Amino acid sequence: MKQQLVQLVNSAIQQLQANQTLPADLSFTLQMERSKDRQHGDFACNVALMLAKPARRKPRDIAEAIVAVLSSSGQIAKIEIAGPGFINFFLAADAYHAVINEIQTKGDRYGRSNVGANKSIQVEFVSANPTGPLHVGHGRGAAYGATVANLLEAMGYKVQREYYVNDAGRQMDILAVSVWLRYLEKCGEAFTFPANGYKGDYVFDIAADLHNSHGNKLQHAAVTVFANVPDDEPAGGDKERHIDGLVNKAKKLLGADNYRAVFDRGLNTVLADIREDLAEFNVNYDEWYSERSLMENGAIEKAIERLKTSNHLYEKEGAWWFRSTDFGDDKDRVVIRDNGQTTYFASDIAYHMDKLARGYDRVIDIWGADHHGYVPRVKAALEALGEEASRLDVLLVQFAILYRGGERLQMSTRSGSFVTLRELREEVGNDAARFFYVMRRCEQHMDFDLDLAKSQSSDNPVYYIQYAHARVCSVLRQMTEKGFSHDNANGLANLDQLSESHEQALLINLSRYPEALAAAALNHEPHQLANYLRELANEFHTYYNAHQFLVGDAKRRNARLSLNLAVKQVIKNGLELLGVSAPEAM
Repeated sequence: MKQQLVQLVNSAIQQLQANQTLPADLSFTLQMERSKDRQHGDFACNVALMLAKPARRKPRDIAEAIVAVLSSSGQIAKIEIAGPGFINFFLAADAYHAVINEIQTKGDRYGRSNVGANKSIQVEFVSANPTGPLHVGHGRGAAYGATVANLLEAMGYKVQREYYVNDAGRQMDILAVSVWLRYLEKCGEAFTFPANGYKGDYVFDIAADLHNSHGNKLQHAAVTVFANVPDDEPAGGDKERHIDGLVNKAKKLLGADNYRAVFDRGLNTVLADIREDLAEFNVNYDEWYSERSLMENGAIEKAIERLKTSNHLYEKEGAWWFRSTDFGDDKDRVVIRDNGQTTYFASDIAYHMDKLARGYDRVIDIWGADHHGYVPRVKAALEALGEEASRLDVLLVQFAILYRGGERLQMSTRSGSFVTLRELREEVGNDAARFFYVMRRCEQHMDFDLDLAKSQSSDNPVYYIQYAHARVCSVLRQMTEKGFSHDNANGLANLDQLSESHEQALLINLSRYPEALAAAALNHEPHQLANYLRELANEFHTYYNAHQFLVGDAKRRNARLSLNLAVKQVIKNGLELLGVSAPEAM
């Protein structure tokens, strides 16, 4: 509907250009907005004001010229020029009636478009270190990333979903040594577990599995393991140096093959749990990309050599530094440490170089908000490599904060005292979790109220929306029980029976769905779709409470049932994109 008006106005302007009423070289983007007050029409267009300066004419004169040559349309009841030159469109009742037929015709495709023209977009999200179960903070990134990908697909983009597996580096070494130390405890060794080790119950489980498969073959005396290792924090030492010393000792005592066996046992167990957890959350990926593969295939070395060749790296005190200050960063960044090991940043440079080399038109990274300082240096590295940094967009997601009974729950991954995504899903359900995670802007802090998410009330937005869908299904069951049937053709032929104010409000809201979907997708803002669905559900519940649908008058009954089915279809379409089910009974 909105797009049809845009086309009519654009055609009128082209006609005025053809007859030289307006200059031929005008550059503009036509804006057509829904009026906030229907007394001023259904839609308003300010194009005359935009063209006034380049056309050197009064905006009202331009508006009058546009209106004079506008093609007639049965969907437009009247057109008014307001103020300095706003063009206000009042739509005929038939224009809104037509939306029901469009919804029925397009079904699951209603609202979708081809604006993306099959351009390729990669969306990388979650990508949490496989050092432990996903927690509720990761859950928000998962729900947001999955929904953004769904919305972009609905706009006609070709979307590839990717998880970057950090299966190399220091944090994974800390997990490996944590597993090995718990394994040594299973072998009967006694010692004080490091302050900076991973302490969750899952580490005990992995260690027990390791002991079951290897027996005591990987055992070394605790006194040997801790000999010459820097003191831990509780003993007045440095917990970072202590854990790094234990990692080095584990590698030395176990040897490359046995250390790799311990490392991989921890990695594969945790990663399998993450995969299962996300799949159960209806979050699926096309690619699980290994950081380790960047080392094994020489991608990191290749990226570093390219930066050296272009003079963007320099050596200082045995380490190699990237000149990120040349690109606006606050300081230069290390890519190769003085011990010869590459940094996480070096891996990220190689990974993003590979992403762009794969030919995506756009690459979207979804990171936690605590990584905001990392964005400029990654873009700087891409620019230094001669890549188009503008092809990379980074969307930052604030972690969720859990509340139960009005009190905030504390979470800490390292200590093991955290609420996992699986625990959250088991408590409130997938639907509530998926919806609650995306009903706020991603950059806003989110307070996740567990009690509200479980409540069956109008205050719970996902319940309220799903209940609207279930109510339509209930009406259809009642129809059969009362001996009625729905004559859809009769309903479509008698949509003029939908004259009540509640029906008019619903029709207008249904016509807004394609606009709401496009705005949510193109702005990467799923909350816009969530808000739309809540408004639509509210309009339907109000209608349901005010009117009988299964009336004796067949024309009115069939028209109202056709309207009901349109509401049902749109709610289902929207919830599906949010990763939420549309139940038929509640």
